[in-house]
Amino acid sequence: MKLRHRKSFLVAGGAGFIGSHLCEALLADGARVICLDNLMTGRLENLATLRREPRFEFIEADVIDELPRVEVDAVLNFACPASPPRYQADPVHTLMTSVVGTRNLLALAQANGARLLMASTSEVYGDPGVHPQPESYCGNVNPTGPRACYDEGKRAAETLCFDQLRTGLVDVRVARIFNTYGPRMSPDDGRVVSNFVTQALAGMPITIYGEGHQTRSFCYIDDLVCGLLRLLLHPDRIEGPVNLGNPGEITIRDLVQLVLRMTGSRSAVVRRPLPIDDPQRRCPNIALAQRLLGWSPRVRLAEGLRRTIDWFGAGMAPAQRVVRVVARPSHAVAAAGN
Repeated sequence: MKLRHRKSFLVAGGAGFIGSHLCEALLADGARVICLDNLMTGRLENLATLRREPRFEFIEADVIDELPRVEVDAVLNFACPASPPRYQADPVHTLMTSVVGTRNLLALAQANGARLLMASTSEVYGDPGVHPQPESYCGNVNPTGPRACYDEGKRAAETLCFDQLRTGLVDVRVARIFNTYGPRMSPDDGRVVSNFVTQALAGMPITIYGEGHQTRSFCYIDDLVCGLLRLLLHPDRIEGPVNLGNPGEITIRDLVQLVLRMTGSRSAVVRRPLPIDDPQRRCPNIALAQRLLGWSPRVRLAEGLRRTIDWFGAGMAPAQRVVRVVARPSHAVAAAGN
């Protein structure tokens, strides 16, 4: 996808999982990229190959503080921890990142006459009463629970964005991102794919919260980046949020079995109590993205997991890894998921 006239981008949170892949994709298309990250959850190793590129610049800064003055054509806001253990570790900072940080990035975009892409989340739907979740669904969020710092922070960030759009101050795009996985996930970020894969490769017990009947829909990182760039570069004004995720729904229990088969691991499965406000079902309605952006995810779950397992396996020290990742998925496994 050619970026044409939009050639200079600031990616806040660019050292994180999704942000680093966005930086890489933008650079590959010839853009100039400024990555801004406070490195609370982002990692410099995610940028190791990018920092050799003369069109890439890294700035260590926090979006809740005064931002450096830079000239850019677009601002991409991915500056917030996205896994429950990480965002609950400092809930006040998480909330301020979404609210104050988004306000600051909107001001930067306005000063540059730039477009802003906001990374929102499927968490704005809470534990949904509508399934699958369309953008028109207002959600079922507990505003005082332990997840509220992230859920309500993102809801408030969306409000800021669309108020700016309605008043004509900033052209905004808001992506509601569903569960995403792939290389560069942090092995200790607490998300189910990274948890299950690292535990399986190390021969450790795999932890399931609750009975494992809850569902999620997993989108491979390459598919998400494609959708994000199509949303960012769409030529027309977009009045509301757009769901980006894979509508292929799977239970957590079935995901564990898939990872065990693909790794050949003999890890036991242990259960822990279900966290407060943990959604029971999560699946995107992507009709809007299909119609507006011509976008649908292409990487099937088994293929995306294979790439993710290979990446985690290559990065683990031999002493950490008891499973040799050599088996290719069988035809039956390859057919699982979308």
